Amino acid sequence: MKAIFKEIISLCLFLIIILGCTYLTVNYAVQRTEIEGVSMEPALYHGDQILVDKLTYRFREPKRYEIIAFPYRYEQDTYFVKRIIGLPGEKVRIDAQGTIFINEEALDEPYGLETVSQPGFACTPRILGKDEYFVLGDNRNDSIDSRDSEVGLVRRQEIIGRAFFRIYPFTSIGRIGQEKK
Repeated sequence: MKAIFKEIISLCLFLIIILGCTYLTVNYAVQRTEIEGVSMEPALYHGDQILVDKLTYRFREPKRYEIIAFPYRYEQDTYFVKRIIGLPGEKVRIDAQGTIFINEEALDEPYGLETVSQPGFACTPRILGKDEYFVLGDNRNDSIDSRDSEVGLVRRQEIIGRAFFRIYPFTSIGRIGQEKK
């Protein structure tokens, strides 16, 4: 009888530890997010399930070209996933030809699916504050991003984390590329 009681206590303790670890992971380390829409194609597609690393930015600042998740300001439990283009303190501008300029130098980046046709608020230079980031979707002409007042500039404290791993569809499981190609 004593052995059974000890096993039950042991099992309960094990379940409490598992639940505690799961709670900590979900709330402080990793978040699952589903991509809705085509704004991040070809990097991420509608229906992709991704994991967002919530720890990295506790130890370092976000970098250019990283894909980040941040909350949509007008709907609870909804997140945007976009690529960082402009960093704090930089001047960002998009000209009429769709060229992206950072501190008046044309940005040479391989992520944009197409040339920007509507620069939005970025048609005039935007100087980013010390905690602001300029983000764009890779599918530039089918993306609501920092060019639009609905998103605007993303503040550092709004960033949930860095998209790092695709878990669905199973045929595309793997790391999400962050670095410049």
